[in-house]
Amino acid sequence: MNTRHAEVAIDSPAGPLAALEHVPPGARGIVIFAHGSGSSRLSPRNRYVAGELAAGGFASLLLDLLTPAEEALDRHTGRLRFDVGLLAERVALALEWSRQRWPELPAGLFGASTGAAAALVAAAERPSDVAAIVSRGGRPDLAGPALPRVAAPTLLIVGGNDDVVLRLNQEAAARMRCPHELRIIPGAGHLFEEPGTLEAVATLARDWFARHLA
Repeated sequence: MNTRHAEVAIDSPAGPLAALEHVPPGARGIVIFAHGSGSSRLSPRNRYVAGELAAGGFASLLLDLLTPAEEALDRHTGRLRFDVGLLAERVALALEWSRQRWPELPAGLFGASTGAAAALVAAAERPSDVAAIVSRGGRPDLAGPALPRVAAPTLLIVGGNDDVVLRLNQEAAARMRCPHELRIIPGAGHLFEEPGTLEAVATLARDWFARHLA
């Protein structure tokens, strides 16, 4: 399978947002990755998941939610990575961009850390544009009042050893009204660095999108 890889840019009021697209032949859906907590489109964990999704027939767009200037500022302050409203606006821009680029493909969102909250807020604001959501070690609690308004089927994946984030996901799941599941990866920490744990994440994500996106 020859997946096409390309660097692209998405316009935003603050400047272009860098993104990396992976498009397998005959793609049956597009998954937009929303990174968080200082991560970027070059995240090896999310690139691995994107590769596994490509093997399942799904295109992906790994998006930098901040411009280079904003990233430089955030490295010193850590403030922008928690600006869920701003990050959600960037996810919405990517959804609009992907809808114009691939109008025939249903779109899903894959969020990590604060990017998961941004994905949920964007999905609540654009329910007709989002068919499914997966959160990896995410902070859905930061979606605030948007959480009960999310309509897309949502999978929350949390490491069994990530105690605080697990509790926050359990509390968030209790507020959700959409079809949702909370899946715990035994022995995994927040970054899913333990052997076999990231592979488990990729399998769960691929299966979820196969059920709800294609």
